[in-house]
Amino acid sequence: MKSYDYVIVGAGIVGLTIARELRQRERDASILIVEKEPEVGRHGSGRNSGVLHSGIYYPEGSLKARLCSNGSKMMAEYCDSHGLPIARLGKVILPVREGDDRQLDLLYHRAIANGARVELLDEKQLLEYEPSARTATGQALLSPDTAVVEPRVIVQHMVASLQRDGVEIRYQDEIVEVDTEQAEIRTKNGRYGYGWLFNSSGQYADKVGHLFGVGQNYTLLPFKGIYYRLSSESKVVCNSLIYPVPDLNVPFLGVHYTKKIDGSVYLGPTAVPALGREHYRGLEGISLTESMSILFRLGQQYALNRQGFRHFSHSEALRFFKSKFAEAARYLTPELRDEDLLVCDKVGIRAQLLDISKHELVMDFIVENGENSTHVLNAISPAFTSSMSFAKYIVDQKGV
Repeated sequence: MKSYDYVIVGAGIVGLTIARELRQRERDASILIVEKEPEVGRHGSGRNSGVLHSGIYYPEGSLKARLCSNGSKMMAEYCDSHGLPIARLGKVILPVREGDDRQLDLLYHRAIANGARVELLDEKQLLEYEPSARTATGQALLSPDTAVVEPRVIVQHMVASLQRDGVEIRYQDEIVEVDTEQAEIRTKNGRYGYGWLFNSSGQYADKVGHLFGVGQNYTLLPFKGIYYRLSSESKVVCNSLIYPVPDLNVPFLGVHYTKKIDGSVYLGPTAVPALGREHYRGLEGISLTESMSILFRLGQQYALNRQGFRHFSHSEALRFFKSKFAEAARYLTPELRDEDLLVCDKVGIRAQLLDISKHELVMDFIVENGENSTHVLNAISPAFTSSMSFAKYIVDQKGV
């Protein structure tokens, strides 16, 4: 058995930035990352939308509010300093119904409190910025600092940099057993001792946490994000990113437009309940036991209707159908036609944490300590954006 000062479970963007932060603080520390996949970017980090959020949506004082704006700047600087692709396109947020101005004003004040640059636009200013966009109230919110990046390029670059700095990464190696008294883990390929362990295993963070006796009140409820690509024949013009005013009771932002660095435009994602943590397509990633557990939890949430879950479920279920998906997008750009939406292979799973004692979807990041261990239990959006500032926070928790 080999022992390390630090063992990190999961080589997604959070695990990689934790390793980066540890290496910057302790040049001589031995660091091991254990990753169950044969490469990085197979799940959340590689399927990320690539949007660097600016910190608009999050309540003042929340971890997301504290970490997002600075994290976005740090990630943008990382891309600039290493010559990685980044496009500072900006984003408009549109009221899609009469009465949405109250939510728009709330987002404006949250953005100011969180250190994000924003500007209120009238209808004329909006059309100059996004000629195909429409607002239901005559107002829109502009976030000029929102940018897009290439997530896979970033994680692959970070892996290469960490390996040059002596960080070991063991692929296809999954944690199966923990001995907290001896500070040892057993994986499919061996046993490792640790001085401190960081659990950043994303879609499996709750399961790993439970092995350490941490996060027993939480379980994962996966949601599938399906996208369409905008046809080059469409009359819709998309210069930047176009979002609706979201339902702030749930941690999803609604169907929106994202322009990529190569100029292609994607619409999505949905937030349809998935039947497994890796249920990307068809029957892939489904097990009967897990599916039954997920369906039970969904049924509970539907019956209790916390956070307006019933209305959310109805609207998202309909968006599984292309016509209803297009209908949602037409609130943003009325001239969109159903045939403008092209089927694509872009799909992701949102590793959404559920508090089973409160019966609520967890809105903020959740980080808890165990015996010689720190567990990142809810690293949902904007975790990629926030990852560098989030890593500083996570490593700091080791001393709490």
